[in-house]
Amino acid sequence: MAGRKSFAKLREAMTPESRERAHQKALKLRDEMDLAEIRNAMQLSQEELASALKIGQASVAKLEKRTDMYLSTLRRFIEAMGGELDIVARFPDHSIPIKTFSQIRGEDREEVTA
Repeated sequence: MAGRKSFAKLREAMTPESRERAHQKALKLRDEMDLAEIRNAMQLSQEELASALKIGQASVAKLEKRTDMYLSTLRRFIEAMGGELDIVARFPDHSIPIKTFSQIRGEDREEVTA
């Protein structure tokens, strides 16, 4: 491993300001992912997700590119990756979880299609 350094050693060499900038950038990236990035972060292939959703891989690819879909479709997509979807209304001074959408889980199970 000549010429290589561990990330920990490289991080130690950073100034506190650089470490904070890197930390803030990482938080921003974590908070802003599209569906394909989430799937990749979960180390799932489109084929694996398609199998879990009982749809074709091409449908997963289309879903990942969509800008508009039913909440129940998005919920199934997230749950197939092992996650949970929460809908929250954010206001300047508070946030309110929308409980109506949590009821979608058992009531409105339309087929996931792209």
